[in-house]
Amino acid sequence: MRFSSLVERIGGEGARAWDIHYRAVERSRRGEDVILLSVGDPDFATPSPIVEACVSGLRAGNTHYTDMTGQPALRAAIARRQAAGAGQDVSPEQVVVFSGAQNALFAAALCLLDRGDEVIAPDPIYVTYEAVIGASGATLVRVPLNRASGFHLDLDALAAAITPRTRAIMLNTPHNPTGVVLREDELEAVAALCRRHDLWLVSDEVYATLTYEQPHISPAKLPGMAERTIVVSSLSKSHAMTGWRVGWTIAPPDLVPHLANLALCMLYGLPGFVQDAAAVALSAESDELVAMRHELRARRDLVCTRLAQIPGVECLRPEGAMFVMLDIRETGLSAQDFAERLLDEHAVSVLPADAFGPTARGHVRIGLVVDRDRLSTACDRIAALAGSLAVG
Repeated sequence: MRFSSLVERIGGEGARAWDIHYRAVERSRRGEDVILLSVGDPDFATPSPIVEACVSGLRAGNTHYTDMTGQPALRAAIARRQAAGAGQDVSPEQVVVFSGAQNALFAAALCLLDRGDEVIAPDPIYVTYEAVIGASGATLVRVPLNRASGFHLDLDALAAAITPRTRAIMLNTPHNPTGVVLREDELEAVAALCRRHDLWLVSDEVYATLTYEQPHISPAKLPGMAERTIVVSSLSKSHAMTGWRVGWTIAPPDLVPHLANLALCMLYGLPGFVQDAAAVALSAESDELVAMRHELRARRDLVCTRLAQIPGVECLRPEGAMFVMLDIRETGLSAQDFAERLLDEHAVSVLPADAFGPTARGHVRIGLVVDRDRLSTACDRIAALAGSLAVG
């Protein structure tokens, strides 16, 4: 039987990127001592007030259909968060709640893009972007980030990539996989391109609260950008809620009804008890959240210090998010082969960064998702593999 052409556009290298992770998970389920650093799901527990709010919602009977765009209390909480954190004054009516940021990105792409459109995204990109853009029928145009400047934007290359078919630019800051946090001057230059060429900007801000030295800036607050920017975010990383699947878009008012229509036919509302918990998550800054951010910084510092001592590899110090990129080109192995051998011979699972795009070839992505003792052990095992390659 024949499948649609969509199956080709949503498959490929991005979908295959997770093969090593799935294999590592299966070995871990069999009881093997595998250190899983291949997915952005940290080991923190969801803060207890959030869990209790969910349980209360269940007991109160909030188990029926909910508003397609999200419960009013949650939409208001998201709008307040955007105003406080990004300095963008938005109304709750500009918020549409989705099942995670991935679902929100998919909805934004389908509502903005048509077959024949082009979408510019800095390379490396998060592995699902290509499929999300492909599902809409549009074409992804990769613009390499500047490796020499630590994977920051090459603004001249970005401008040169714009054609009459360009419909949107897709940005992710803090960036996955590199951990780069875009500076205000970089964002202002992107905003100028969007205004000059009448482009949409899709701003993926999932890691907005997880920055270290460089603060996050939302491009939506820049002059002339609110009406052409779709902010996508979620609670997955900021509140240790990856499995809760709470994400959202913040969009210009005239786009919201279209996003709501898509949510209607694709999702039909997020569970009410989950939204009760999400509203509590956004209501206050808890000690647990502060401790999580401090711990991620400590993990980053530990891993970067340890990896810097290993001959034949180079660690890139991230400015945000929860990953460290490791340049392994001097080992003589491809990223895929390095990751395969690290799992097979040393029981550590990392993600080959080739799947993020050509600019990331020769790198692996390490998640700061286990405690410091486990991370230290993982660094020992990486050193053992690198050392064996140097001897060989």
